[in-house]
Amino acid sequence: MRIRGVSGSIAALGLAGLLAACSSGTSGTASAPAAETGPVTLQFWCWGAGQKDKVAAFNKTHPDIQVHHTDAGGGTDTATKLVTASRAGNAPDAACLEYQTLPAMIVAGALGDISAQTADIKDAFSPEVWSLTSFDGAVYGVPQDVGPMVFVYNRKRFEELKIEVPATWEDFATTAADVRKKDPEAYLATFAPAEFGNFAGLAQQAGASWWKVQDTTWSVGIADAPSLQVAGFWQGLIDKDLVKAEPLLTPEWNSRLNKGKILSWPSALWGPGVLYGIAEKQAGDWAIAPLPQWTKGDARVAFQGGSAIAVTKNSKHAQAAATFAKWMNTEKTAYEIQIAAGEYPASVAGQQAAAASEPPKLVSTQKDYWDVATKAAQSTIPHLSWGPNVSTAQSAFEDVVGAAVRDKTPLAEALKKTQQVVVDDMKSTGFKVAGP
Repeated sequence: MRIRGVSGSIAALGLAGLLAACSSGTSGTASAPAAETGPVTLQFWCWGAGQKDKVAAFNKTHPDIQVHHTDAGGGTDTATKLVTASRAGNAPDAACLEYQTLPAMIVAGALGDISAQTADIKDAFSPEVWSLTSFDGAVYGVPQDVGPMVFVYNRKRFEELKIEVPATWEDFATTAADVRKKDPEAYLATFAPAEFGNFAGLAQQAGASWWKVQDTTWSVGIADAPSLQVAGFWQGLIDKDLVKAEPLLTPEWNSRLNKGKILSWPSALWGPGVLYGIAEKQAGDWAIAPLPQWTKGDARVAFQGGSAIAVTKNSKHAQAAATFAKWMNTEKTAYEIQIAAGEYPASVAGQQAAAASEPPKLVSTQKDYWDVATKAAQSTIPHLSWGPNVSTAQSAFEDVVGAAVRDKTPLAEALKKTQQVVVDDMKSTGFKVAGP
C-alpha cells in the first residue's frame, strides 16, 4: 500500500533520540496515563475487513469503554491524515498503521509508548512479530495481522503444462523459461514496478537491510549488494521476456490472470484473498508453496504487509485505548472474526486457530495449505528495520523503477537513484546519515 505524503512533514529528529524521549514517561504520552473513571468513548481509525464487527464485539463486552470506528482510508490515507490530525491535537485515540509506517509516525510524534500496558501480552506473539512494533525497548502498537511471503501459483495450469514448483530462485528462472516455451502467451509471473513492498521483501530475504540506526546515525542500504543481486535477477528475466513487466491488478492483468496466462504471484498469505476477488471462477485451482530461496536450504522469508493498532499521543484515554488494542488482537472473538474476514492474525493463538480453519476459497482444495502457511510464519526474518522516510523511498522507487522498465535501463541504476533520493531527503530534514 502507498503511504505518500508522510515524510515531507516529519520533524528533523533522530529516531533513537526520539525513542528515548518517548520512553521517558513525559506527561501526555501513553506510557504515563492518567487515572480514568466512568465510561469513556474512544475514536478509532482503521480500514480492512472485519473491523466493524470486531469493534461491535468489543463494545458489547466493555460497557465502560465504547469505541467509535471510522474508516479513514487505507494505509496511505490513514498515515497521512494521522500526522495532520496529531499536529492539530485532534488525532483519534487509536489507529491501524502498517508496520513500515511506524518509524515515521514515531518521529512525527504521533504515537504513545504503550510498553507498560502491553507487557502482559508480549508472549502472545512470536518474537519476530512483536519486534515489528518494538523500537529501542519501547512498544508503539499491538500487532494485528501479518503477511509472511509465500509463492501463490495456479496449480491447475502447472499440472497442465507439466512444470514443477520452483524451490529456488534459480529454479524460478528455469521454470519461467519453460512456461514461455510451452505456452508462448503465458508468463510464470509479473515484475511490477510499483510494488515497493514486494521488492523490499525479496531483497530482505536475500540479506538486504535498507535502514539501520546506531545511536543517532542512520545508514541506508537500498542499493546494497543483496538488493542489487535481486535487481539483477529480475533484470535478466525481463531482458529475456521470461516475466511480464507491468502493473498488477489492472484490467489487462486481471484478464490475463483469468485466462490462465499469469501462473503465479510471489506475494504473501493475503495473496489468495486478493486473487479470489478477481478470479472467483478459479477457486480451487490455486495453491501456495514456500517462497523460492536465494540460497538452497535457507527457508527464511520476509513479511510483506500487515498492520498494528497504535495508541496516539493525543489520546486522553490512553489506558482505555491500550485495553482496546490488546483485546482487538488477542481475544478469541476478535481473531475468529479476523480469520472469517480472510486476515492472518498476528497472535500465536490466532494463527493456531487459523490453522484449524478451512483454507481460503482460491486454494480450497489444498490439503496442506495451513502447514505451508504455518511454516512460512515460523520462518520469517525478525527485526525488519524501516526508516523514517519510507514514503519518500516508495515514491522514488515507483518513479525510477517504472522509468527503468519503460526506457529499458538497468534496474540496478534505479535502486542507486532511489537510495540517493532517500539519503538526500534524510539529510535535508536533519538526520545524520553515514556515507556520502
